[in-house]
Amino acid sequence: MNEKVLKTLEYNKIIELLANKANSAPGKKLCRELVPSTDLGEIRRNQRQTADALRRLFRFGSTSFGNNKDLGYSIRSLEVGSTLSILELLNIASMLDNVARIKAYGRQDRNDGRAGGRASGNDRDSDRDRRGDSPEPEDEARDTLDEYFELLTPLTGLANEIHRCILSEEEIADDASPKLKNIRRSMLQTGDKIHSQLTSMLSGSYRTYLQDAVITMRNNRYCIPIKAEYKGQVNGMIHDQSATGSTYFVEPAAVVELNNKLRELELEEKEEIGRILADLSAQAGAHTEELADDLKIMTLLDFIFAKAELAMEMNATEPVFNDDHSINIRKGRHPLLDKKKVVPIDIHLGRDFDLLVITGPNTGGKTVSLKTVGLFTLMGQAGLHIPALGRSELSVFTEVYADIGDEQSIEQSLSTFSSHMKSIVHILNHADADSLCLFDELGAGTDPTEGAALAIAVLNYLHDRGIRTMATTHYSELKIYALSTSFVENACCEFNVETLQPTYRLLIGIPGKSNAFAISAKLGLSEEIIDAAREQIGKEDKTFEDVIADLEQSRITIEKEQLEIARHKESIRLLQEQLQQKNDKIDQAKDRILREANEKAREILQEAKEVADETIRDFHKAGAGADIRELEKKRQKVRDKISEKNDHLSVGGSLSLNGGLKAPEKKAIDPKKLKKGDAVKIVSMGLTGTVSTLPDAKGALFVQCGIIRTHTNVKDLVYVQEETVTTPKLQRSGGGDRSGKMKMSKTMSISTEINLLGKTVDEALALLDKYLDDAYLAHLPSVRVVHGKGTGALRNAVHGHLKRLKYVKEYRLGEYGEGDSGVTIVTFK
Repeated sequence: MNEKVLKTLEYNKIIELLANKANSAPGKKLCRELVPSTDLGEIRRNQRQTADALRRLFRFGSTSFGNNKDLGYSIRSLEVGSTLSILELLNIASMLDNVARIKAYGRQDRNDGRAGGRASGNDRDSDRDRRGDSPEPEDEARDTLDEYFELLTPLTGLANEIHRCILSEEEIADDASPKLKNIRRSMLQTGDKIHSQLTSMLSGSYRTYLQDAVITMRNNRYCIPIKAEYKGQVNGMIHDQSATGSTYFVEPAAVVELNNKLRELELEEKEEIGRILADLSAQAGAHTEELADDLKIMTLLDFIFAKAELAMEMNATEPVFNDDHSINIRKGRHPLLDKKKVVPIDIHLGRDFDLLVITGPNTGGKTVSLKTVGLFTLMGQAGLHIPALGRSELSVFTEVYADIGDEQSIEQSLSTFSSHMKSIVHILNHADADSLCLFDELGAGTDPTEGAALAIAVLNYLHDRGIRTMATTHYSELKIYALSTSFVENACCEFNVETLQPTYRLLIGIPGKSNAFAISAKLGLSEEIIDAAREQIGKEDKTFEDVIADLEQSRITIEKEQLEIARHKESIRLLQEQLQQKNDKIDQAKDRILREANEKAREILQEAKEVADETIRDFHKAGAGADIRELEKKRQKVRDKISEKNDHLSVGGSLSLNGGLKAPEKKAIDPKKLKKGDAVKIVSMGLTGTVSTLPDAKGALFVQCGIIRTHTNVKDLVYVQEETVTTPKLQRSGGGDRSGKMKMSKTMSISTEINLLGKTVDEALALLDKYLDDAYLAHLPSVRVVHGKGTGALRNAVHGHLKRLKYVKEYRLGEYGEGDSGVTIVTFK
């Protein structure tokens, strides 16, 4: 793409927004180098990468690439066998730590997101439908970023070794090597001896010679301040003199050897530190290829996720790309305007027509429409999502040309018209069928008649060559040209004459009406002047304006009717849904009632059959000489049984002729006879429970329905027969219930952070050990240990304790924003 169009359409501002989303310096550099591509396969791949990164951001949240520094120089130094500095080694370790976190972020998607990937299959299916791809296998949930995450090599062993040996930019750990530990122990012992001897001198024989009773350092050697008049009284070496000459800094002879030894130990320490750094550099040098690959992949991932972050901020979607030079933008919003205020526009070009002429008032949104189409094209071909509705379509153009804005030059003596014409000539000389051309106020800046004729000629030239073109104008001649020419379409930016404000809506298929007279009248221009102006307009122009006015009125009427129809359709749809739901409920209730009735009837018939069979058997056994009174008792027993069933049916319901069950008759409960514990049913709620409180004067009471205590009225209650329910004895298994309760309790109460500030090492380790056990049992994935910076003693003790815990997977110092070296992040296995 030519540099001019990138500046004209403000593509560079989008790139700066993108660079701000990247975390690392290499990622920002890659963002600023992003230019639109013209390869359709590459564009679709880049768009898919942005979409996959956006999906991960929505599902798992953002991640940081901040420690991805430019290590190119350090890696080249390792390749030639050089020794890296402490800072360079720490940068490599920090980068590897970040690589491990990013790899874990990608692995999280594979572990937790495989089912989720299929759960969001509708989105994937719709994406495939738009792209025309074949469906993925059912068990395939990979995306375009998986390969990058898999290629990352954390080199955890190297990172841990660097962190073990190097505590900070100024400090090498004592445990970096046994020799270094011995050297520092000797230095400490020698220093103690020197201080001991000098302290005895300060409080002994040299006390009267001293300017101050302090031990000081001069030329890296321990000295004592002696008054000038006593310098000959002290046997030793003079290393310095005060500015006034009243004090000499003398190294007593008794500590010269000790100072010499301390100096030798310091040199040995420096030499050993150099050897340690060389050894760490050699270890890193064995992995230069992996380090270079990690740096490259981390930079690329930072770049891709920056595109996704920008898409999330803009509420942007992935455009569908085609190769037939057609554009269909659905509710597009210019990305540099306030998304809360900008009015979305619909624009299509390239299928029904290849040239669009936009008319309308100034500040009505014509230029914004041009810039939106051009900028969306550039963003889409650069792999960026566009702020528009899904399934918006873009096409690949080898070049985008834009003549927008006033580029007159005083130095080159170019007028507005000349500058525009120079730009138009350049476009006409270079544009082809694979180009997109955008013209703002085509033909403006000169005589209207000649300007309109030139504009029509330019548009004809582009139209005849099949070049996709959008142009804005105020000329009525261009409106007529668009109406009378095939594959050329009118569009206008709507204007509300009543409020004298543009609506910023783009209406395709409708030429814009001149509102000069209406606006002038609203602003107070007299009718006499307006009528005189109308007389100056030719008959054809009047007719054309009247036609446009009629079209505008028809459009407004049709839009109102369409909105009314849409509201009626929505109301009908809701009513249909409600009716369907009611019908479903009725069918379900009918099935349930019939099922219950049939079951009840079967039980009654079975019981009646059993009673009748038993009675018949008794009569047969009695024979001819049976006792009449005994038989009468048996017959009365059958009558009683039938009466009992009739009474039960009168309360619980009776059989209907078609086998169904009639609704039970509700019997009122006497509030005076109601007792606590009575089994009742709340008719309106269908709940069964026991009376918890007696009714008050108004009949209000509480009924305990399971774990719910319901407030109701005695009028809404009926008695129910209590059933005796037997349950198997509950057995407690191995304390599992207590364990579950303990885990739930700890999960609910355990904090993700412990503060050890102000504690001694022994106190801190005791608290830390108990806290880590509780956090591990509560299944927390990681915790934060706050130990502060200070002398580093507490931090070293914490790290030493963490090394011994088998259930600790890894630990690291906090980063910027996490507490830096004052905290340690612990991850459990």
